[in-house]
Amino acid sequence: MKSRNWPNEFGRACAIVSLLVCGPLAGQTRTQTKPPAIALLDANDTAQWQNWTREAGWQVIAAAGGPAPDIDARVRALAAAVESSIRNGSVDPARVYIAGRGDAAAAVFYAISRMPDLWAAGVALGGSPNAALDSNRIFAANFTLVPVLWISGDDSKPMVEKLTAAKLNLEWRPVSGGTSAAGLMEWLARHQRDAFPLSIDCETNSPAFARCYWIQPTKFAASERNDVLTSTRIPGGTGAALDLGGFGFKTDDPGPGVLVTSLPEKYGGPLKGGDRLMALDGKPLADARQYLEFMEKVTDEKAAVVTVQRGKERIRVETRIVLPRRETGVTSRVEAQYLPAEKEIQIVSRTVTEMRVTVAPEWVPATLLWNGLTLENLQEAGCWMLAVEKDLLHAEKCK
Repeated sequence: MKSRNWPNEFGRACAIVSLLVCGPLAGQTRTQTKPPAIALLDANDTAQWQNWTREAGWQVIAAAGGPAPDIDARVRALAAAVESSIRNGSVDPARVYIAGRGDAAAAVFYAISRMPDLWAAGVALGGSPNAALDSNRIFAANFTLVPVLWISGDDSKPMVEKLTAAKLNLEWRPVSGGTSAAGLMEWLARHQRDAFPLSIDCETNSPAFARCYWIQPTKFAASERNDVLTSTRIPGGTGAALDLGGFGFKTDDPGPGVLVTSLPEKYGGPLKGGDRLMALDGKPLADARQYLEFMEKVTDEKAAVVTVQRGKERIRVETRIVLPRRETGVTSRVEAQYLPAEKEIQIVSRTVTEMRVTVAPEWVPATLLWNGLTLENLQEAGCWMLAVEKDLLHAEKCK
């Protein structure tokens, strides 16, 4: 992912506090014994979300410990914290929501795409999903059952159109429309996670994130292609960035130039915190958004000169514009459904040769079909290990 946003972005707050007004949900009744939860990859934002949700009785969960070295590690740490809260009975597993503000808004899209079956819905306040898209790990299929509410400025409309055209489950609202904390919680509360949804669809490029509600793929083979299931990957931009050592900046800073807000630990590059990138190859930079727009048009690596404002001093820095190495390759996708009238479980997959399937008690007895192979008279609910070998479907209870 681009160094401009990951992982330093998670410690910064978005300047849209005026968008939200604290307050409990109007007319809320506590009919459920376990409260909903807001999950955050930005642990520094915990106090603000606790303030917004305290009177309504919602929990706020953030990953324990300090920042993990990469975004995937942070997603796994947050998932572990959420699952621990579910096991100890402190939160309702059907009402866990992922949230992020400002630059951390991209993490909402990323976390849903990596682990769709953990969240009931997501909310992103400000920011942009660009950093997540540039990872090449955002799959529209994973949002089928996890809607996202994104509140941002009118300049986000091109991105909104891109996401909706890719059939990502998105609801967009302009900042100018105004949304209170109570309004956010009301929107989230309308969505609940079903442990056994009748229809599921998930795609991943990583065995470590192969999970899809009641199906968990466990073995893969790139040769097991299935043209029926196309990829739902949403491409990012060019991903171009200045080779200056992974500096962080706020995308909504008004300028002038691009304000350097953070640098990696043991940074050895030419920048210092508080520097402003004022010009690129002699062309003035009005603000961070103009810088990002320029970078999204770059398609080739090349030398570049940056003018840096440091206090009253202007410094010329020679560097390069570099492009990331994109993750491509074959992904795995699982699409499945249970048909109550036919008492039939239908599974279609790509590049998967073994999987765990957890059958709900109310689904048995049933017939199971996987890529045209049939398992007749499935009488027992619970976890089943399925494998395809030499065009035969093998099934046994999970050990």
